[in-house]
Amino acid sequence: MKPVEQIKIPIAKEMELFESKFKDSMLSKVPLLNRITYYIVRRKGKQMRPMFVFLVAKMVSNGGFDERTYRGASIVELIHTATLVHDDVVDDSNRRRGFFSINALWKNKIAVLVGDFLLSKGLLLSIDNEDFDLLKLISIAVREMSEGELLQIEKARKLDITEDVYFEIIRQKTATLIAACCGIGAASVGCSNEVVQQMRKFGEYIGIAFQIKDDLFDYTEEKIGKPTGIDIKEQKMTLPLIYTLNNCSEKDRKWLINSVKKHNKNKKRVKEVITFVKENGGIDYTINKMHDYKNKALKILENYPDSEYKESLLMMIDYVVERKI
Repeated sequence: MKPVEQIKIPIAKEMELFESKFKDSMLSKVPLLNRITYYIVRRKGKQMRPMFVFLVAKMVSNGGFDERTYRGASIVELIHTATLVHDDVVDDSNRRRGFFSINALWKNKIAVLVGDFLLSKGLLLSIDNEDFDLLKLISIAVREMSEGELLQIEKARKLDITEDVYFEIIRQKTATLIAACCGIGAASVGCSNEVVQQMRKFGEYIGIAFQIKDDLFDYTEEKIGKPTGIDIKEQKMTLPLIYTLNNCSEKDRKWLINSVKKHNKNKKRVKEVITFVKENGGIDYTINKMHDYKNKALKILENYPDSEYKESLLMMIDYVVERKI
């Protein structure tokens, strides 16, 4: 059994019911929109975000559940899908999870409008049901995701990203949405603000570990379904490179920056950069940092009694740092 299927076992029924509720949450009177949203539902990914909502909700309430939890998961998935559709337009990307992206099939103008529609559906789902606490949690995530993307674009122009700035970018770009999932899971079953914030922190730590793992894939030789060196080609400053730049001689530093700025399309040069980063401790340092965040997440779970839901969250943490793609 695949790890994700195993993690899902305690919430299998909820996930099944969620699928139909999620489909209903996207319905429109416009036939074109329904065709596109049907296409989106058919090519769904692992659905890790709704899984976080359900597992946290059940763990903190000893198996309790609420209709609000389904709405919370739908809100998260609607907003997440909207950001993916918009991301593909921004990145001019034609593929998503092995399928054609919305902008590739229906062009940018329609893709942007579909993203806006999904965003509004997510907001209205919470407003119509007066789930203002859930709306606040997801709105913070949307704001931070936009800020994180823009901060990365600004810094990429100068290649002057420090380690602190790198962590702020990935906290906002990736971790904030997983933090919102965990916070929404706790809030949906009526937990105190203290528990909601603790679960947000838990999600943030997992999200940061998740993104660090993604950044490590750029330096791996395993067959993971995407070529290595992509971040270097796109002049993205990730932790292995940042660490190496900060811990090498001035001469090597100039060579590295020159390689990323001016020779990032040269395959041989990109390979040389990857080798240099590996040989100078960039990968080992990054792996250690990833495990630091994994351990911070584990520490939070120690506050909760053992249950099948907690067990699944522990498996989820392992999956995030051990996954092959």
